[in-house]
This record gives sequence, structure tokens and C-alpha cells, in this order.
Amino acid sequence: MAFQIKQTRWLYISLSILSLCLAFTITPVKAFPPVTTPVFSSSQPTNGLQQGRNFYQSGRFAEAVTIWQTAVQQYHTQGDRLNEALSLSYLSLAQQELNQWQAAQQSIEQSLKLLQTSIPSADAILWAQALNTQANLQLHAGKAETALESWQQAEKFYEQAGDKMGSLGSQINQAQALQSLGFYRRSKQQLEMLTQKLQGMPDNEIKISGLQSLGLALEMIGDGKNQQILAQSFAIASKIAAKPYLSSILISLGKTAVDLQDPNVAFDYFEQAQLLATNPGDQLQARLAELKLFLDYDKPELATALAPQLLQQLRELPPSHTSLYAAINFVATLNRQSNPDQILPLKDLAQLMAVTVKSAQQIQDAQAEAYALHQWGKLYLRTQQVSEAQELVQKSLDIARKLQANHIIAQSAWQVGQLYKQQSDRSKAITAYTEAVNALKALRGDLVAINSDVQFSFRTSVEPVYRELVDLLLENQPTQAELIQARELIEALQIAELDNFFREACLDRTQQIDQVDPTATVIYPIILPDRLTVILSKAGQPLRSYVTHKSQAEIEQTLDKFLVALNPVSDSQDRDRLSQQIYDWLIRPAEGDQAFIDTKTLVFVLDGRLRNIPIAALYNGKQYLIENYAVALSPGLQLMATRSLHQNHLTAIVGGISQSRAGFSALPAVESEVKQISKAVSSSVLLNQKFTSQALAERVKSSSASIVHLATHGQFSSRLEDTFLLTWDGQVNVKELSELLRNRGSDPSKAIELLVLSACDTAAGDDRAVLGLAGLAVKSGARSTLATLWPVKDQAAAMLMIRFYDQLRQPKITKAEALRQAQISLIRQTDFHDPFFWSGFVLIGNWT
Repeated sequence: MAFQIKQTRWLYISLSILSLCLAFTITPVKAFPPVTTPVFSSSQPTNGLQQGRNFYQSGRFAEAVTIWQTAVQQYHTQGDRLNEALSLSYLSLAQQELNQWQAAQQSIEQSLKLLQTSIPSADAILWAQALNTQANLQLHAGKAETALESWQQAEKFYEQAGDKMGSLGSQINQAQALQSLGFYRRSKQQLEMLTQKLQGMPDNEIKISGLQSLGLALEMIGDGKNQQILAQSFAIASKIAAKPYLSSILISLGKTAVDLQDPNVAFDYFEQAQLLATNPGDQLQARLAELKLFLDYDKPELATALAPQLLQQLRELPPSHTSLYAAINFVATLNRQSNPDQILPLKDLAQLMAVTVKSAQQIQDAQAEAYALHQWGKLYLRTQQVSEAQELVQKSLDIARKLQANHIIAQSAWQVGQLYKQQSDRSKAITAYTEAVNALKALRGDLVAINSDVQFSFRTSVEPVYRELVDLLLENQPTQAELIQARELIEALQIAELDNFFREACLDRTQQIDQVDPTATVIYPIILPDRLTVILSKAGQPLRSYVTHKSQAEIEQTLDKFLVALNPVSDSQDRDRLSQQIYDWLIRPAEGDQAFIDTKTLVFVLDGRLRNIPIAALYNGKQYLIENYAVALSPGLQLMATRSLHQNHLTAIVGGISQSRAGFSALPAVESEVKQISKAVSSSVLLNQKFTSQALAERVKSSSASIVHLATHGQFSSRLEDTFLLTWDGQVNVKELSELLRNRGSDPSKAIELLVLSACDTAAGDDRAVLGLAGLAVKSGARSTLATLWPVKDQAAAMLMIRFYDQLRQPKITKAEALRQAQISLIRQTDFHDPFFWSGFVLIGNWT
């Protein structure tokens, strides 16, 4: 069963005097227990401030705001500037939890102004708290560099105040800011340094909390050590009998096991978490996680036994931010099922959402109200009570608009669009869907901050919005405007997938792809539920579209069979028949329409499982596609403009591993490949022991080479954690590799022109594995990437690569044409004429 990658941003907010560390998300549900040895400021907090903190910690943020606003006024009247500044800092935190970003900004600015002008001798802890709060706002506003500086200042003040937990939290937040800036290796170094620092500390509750926070941070960057760190945190908590920590750590370990697709281990963790829980909140979170596990792994009988108990527990909870989201999470989990009424009566779920809406109004949590209305509307829709559903979802959308909460707008506007579609009101449906897509585009980087506990996963809540709108736009005979919008949506979906893969917004480019080359035609094949639509784009011409009426299941089945048939031992007639079938879908209608006249290069923006298909190997009955056209792939939308490769003065950094290493088999032909390429192209060589990540980073930074050629094991996957390249000193994950390859600063003229990966593989059984390849191609900053979809016999790979470089040296030849000529030479002049040996090589990005 596919797992859902968590999308929780790992920021830690210290509530000043108590040094309370909270996992900050847009819809927070997790809270780490407070440190039991608080550091008090020189001014003891009054009852009002303490009452506000109690409300904040119990998730009653609106009440905390009211209390702290009153405290601000009282202290201002009394002339107590220190406690006024402290109250304003607290107030900003609570306002952030309620999405009151402008008010939160004003509050923290007032607090800092008071500290700077009226309280020059203020305690360090007050400065630390205020700077920490400000940094969180700065990161939310996309000012990661400023946020980094603020957290560095906050760390110094926490150290000065002797607040170890506050200091650790600030350092973890600095790693998050470094991630946002694209400094992945620095971020990882920061977290590794923290790991060492924590290991040297005595076993106490600060160490436990620090390790738990660190584990969550490592998980978010795809570092597999997170499980080890969380396990250590649990071991220490058990050893010193720190019981309040045990349950929350076990829940984190359980969710990690779910991510690793190990449901039995996850179940054991969740069961232990319930047994060891010292408060009802932790027990509830463990049981909710268990319910989701049962449903995700098709165990309805276990879910049916657990769900009524959870319902009763949720009904008995007093209203708070945490209890509201627990109820929403519960209903959202069941709402994702095809038949939730087989687990609980729908009327019971609807009643729970009705109570949740009232409770949200009572504690002034408008965001929770909007979420609850959305889920409630979904329940009405299941019972065909369309008008009631529409009323609830419209209310959710109206609240979300007032809050400018794009994550809720996206979901509720989508649902409104679905309702209009059911009523056959195409125009209103398109308007609503467009609002949903615009909200998703506005989110971009913030998508990684949406809490998975309200079911905002990419595959279930983002991708379908785009696809359903494209389906609507391409109904019947689409107009030029509708074709243009559909094309833009498919391109935007490609970017959204890459953002989701990297867990951050990663694409901002400058040049529309159909304007790059007037001799190229861009092809967008779009797989819809009941048809395949192909849109053609050529510079200076109207868009064209062609439709093949086949079900998505039939199309995907054909694609899967073709991939299997590419194995050299398969029946070649069967392979040619399947290949010709796909050719008839993608190419033949446009050929019959004379659409490819004057076209030299076909550029494909591939959709879904088409990404795994070697397009160059499509067969028309007589010839392969590559024999008539150069072929390139694009992630869509915009590309960096290329610069001349100066064919007569090609320079390259060539690295690789020919020996067996770290459990990977030897690649004996790599040594020959590296030597022959270095003869064809002026090269700086890093082979075997010399091919370390540090040596590659230094060589990329110091060299002006336009080509980086890496012949080593690597894997592309739809999982960030499983996408890596092998160097002599270990695996380099795709984020670190992309940073390493961008190691020449921000000057676009110094970008790598061509990145070549000649021995990599796509993850077996992963139908979205090429996403990892496209991700690296885009994120590395290389204008073009040449890579393989599967491991090719290294002798054939070496032969193709050498011929590719020979062609690349010819004057006025494009990269796509150089690859085409190399592939044709294998087809016509060698024993490697079977498509398996040459068609897996794909060029991604700028083909000129």
C-alpha cells in the first residue's frame, strides 16, 4: 500500500519563560511536553500572563489572544515595558496560530521596538523569545535569509539565558531556513552537529526533547537517521522514567514505520503508545494513527471495532484547537473511504462535524470551522443531499476567503466545482475549479507546511484538482483559449509534482519552451479517465489537439506491457505491436494532419505512466521515431535559455566508479568510458577513490567546465529518500547533489550546460520513479540532463556515450540531434540494435 509522505514543517517555537517547544504547522496537532526545569526571567509572570500560556498550551488560541491583549493594555498603562514586551511576543505567537499574520507582525514589531528603546537591559530570554517569534514570521513570508539571521541571534540570547532547549530549537530552525535557501549540505551539517552536541549531553528531559525534535527535522529532509534518533530519544526516556515523553515518541516512530511501509511495526508502536500514554491527548493521537493504518492497509474489520470507541472519546473532549483537529482528522480519514458508512453511520459523523463547527465558533477558530464545514459537506454529498452539501461547502469557502487560507480555498472550491459538474453547469464548474487551482499555485512552497493530519496529500488532494479541470476544458471541441489553459495546467501540474517531490517550491524559469526552437514541436499527451488527448504546440501556430477514446486502464495496461516487452528476451513482434499502438495514439494523427512539417525535434511533456516509456523507441511499422526526429523530454513550462557549448572547446568534469562499492556491483566498462570521453573532450577526471562528494563539489566550484559526466550507480524514485547517486564515500541524496552541482553561485552564465548520468536506474516497481530524474534535472540547475531510464549493458552505454560526444563536437549540432545520431549508430552499425540498449537514454531540458 502506498504511503503518504508527511507534509509538516518542522519549526520550533519557544514560549519564552517555559521554553515550550511546539511543532509549528499551519494546522498544528503535535506538541512536545514542556521542559520541567523552566528558566524564569527577572520579572515573574503575573496571573494574566500565566493564564494566557495555559490557554495557548491547551490549544485555545483565541482566548489566549484576548488575555494577552488585555495584559498588553494593562502593562502599557502601568508603564511596565518589560511585561508589555513579553505580552506582545506571546500575543504574536497566538495570532500566528489563528492565521492573523498581519496582526502577528504588528505585535512582534511593537515588542522588539520596546526591547530596543525602553528596556535596554531586558533579560536575554525576552530577546530570544521575540527574535524566535519574528523569525517564524519571516520564514512564513518567504524571507528565509532574514529568518536565518534572526534565529542565529535568538540562539545567542538563549545561550546567554542558559535555556538549552530554546538554543537547540533555534539551531534546528536554522537548519530549516538553510533548507529553504537551498543549502542542503549546510543544513545537514547543522543537524549532524546538533546530533553530536546532544550525544554529549547527560541523559535528561532536555536531551530527550532535543532528540525528538531532531528526529522530526531529519525526517522532513529525508534523512533515514531519523528513526535511529527517535529510538534513542525513547530509550533515554525509558531509562530515566520520563513517562510524559514516551507516548509521543512512539507515535512518531509509528508514523516513520508507516512511511517505510512497515505496517506491523507501526501497529506495535501505536499500541505501545496507547499503553504508555500519560494523557488522553496522546492516547487519542495514537488511536487515530492506528485507525488510518487499518484503513490504508485494507483492514476494515479492525477499523470497525476501533471507530466507535474513537467517536465516543471525541464526543467527550472539551473544545480546543487540538480536539477540533482530532475530530476533523477522524472524519477526513473515514471520508477518504469508498464506503465509510460500513464503519460508522454517516449521521453520527455528520453530528460530530456539526458539534465541531459549533465548538470552533465558540473558541473563535475560524480555520477549524472551515475545515469541519468542508468535511461535513462531503458527508451530505454521499447521501445525495446536494443542496445541503453545497450550502456547507460554500460556507467553508467563504470563511477560507476571509482568512485568505489558500489551503482551505483549494479544497472547498474544488468541492464546489465538483457539485456544479454534477449539475452539468460546466461554466460555473470551470470557474470554481480555476479558483482551486489558483489557490494551489499560490501555496506552492507552503504545500509542504500543510498538515497531513487533515489529509492534504498530493496524490489525493492536489493532482486530481488539476486533472479534473483539464478534463472539463477538453470536453467536446475545446476552443483555443481552453487548449491554452489546459496546456498551462498540465505544465503547472508537472511543477507541482516536482515541488511535492522536493518538499519545497523549486522551479522558477524564464523562457517558454515552444519559443526556444522554431524547428521543434512540443507534444503534451494527457491521460484522462476515458480518453487520451494530445495537444501540439509549435511557435507561431495555433495549438492543435487529437483525441483517442480509450479508457485510462487500457492505456496504462498497454504502456506496462510495452515496458515488459522491451526486455531483449521478450518477443520482438509483441514489442513492435505494442510500440506501434502507442505510436498510433501519440504521433500518427498529427502526422496525418501534416503537423510535423519543418519539425526536426519532438519535445514531449509526458504525463503519468508515459514518463516511463522510451519515446525514441516508438515504432511506425518500418522505423523507430528516433530515425525521423530528434527527441527530448521537458518537465514543462519554462526553461533556462541555453548558451553555446563551443563545440571545438568542450570541457568536462568526468567522474565515476568502476569497482564494486557499498554493496553495488562493479561497472568494469566505466573506466574505459571515462578514459575515452576524456580523450574526446578536454576533461578533469575523478575515478574510483578520487570520486568523493567533496572532490566533486570542489571541482564543480573551481572549474568552468560546461559538462559534468557521472558514470556511477544511482537511483531515481518518486521518494526523495530513495533518489541518490553513489560516490566513493557513500550515497549523495538528490537534494545534496543538486546543491553540489549548483556550486558556482547564482550567476546563470556559470550554470552547467549538460549533466550526464550514464549508469543510473529508475526504482523497480515505481510508476512515478522518473519524477526523481526530472527533479534532479531541474534542481541541479543544469540546462540539460542526459540519463538512462534503466541500467544498460555498460559496454553499450560506453559506446553510445563516446559516439554522443563525437557528434556533440560537430559544428551547429543540437544536443538532441547528437543523441539521435548516437542512437541511430547503435541501431544500424552495432550488435546493440535492440531498443533495450539505446532507447533508455533520454535528454531532459534544453535540447538545443
